[in-house]
Amino acid sequence: MNVRFTPEAESTFRALVYQLQSQWGEKFVSKLELKVEKVLSQISVSPTMYPIVLEQHELRRCILHKNCSMLYKVYDDYILVTWFWDNRQEPLII
Repeated sequence: MNVRFTPEAESTFRALVYQLQSQWGEKFVSKLELKVEKVLSQISVSPTMYPIVLEQHELRRCILHKNCSMLYKVYDDYILVTWFWDNRQEPLII
């Protein structure tokens, strides 16, 4: 399946990378980017491999690292990455 990103996903990913880079450096960010690429490849083949965390929106959550997650929604013909979440923020409840 094709994977698309919302503007919010792009924005939150950039913000997360900036924050992590300033705290833990370029090496950590490079590992995170490789993890994101791997997860995107996996969900393009098996989109339901991660659990639904927000039933009313059918959003799925992939924990990339203990400090960050990626949320996405599966449609009939594509996957939409909605945003990246810093797990140290307020709990994810909508």
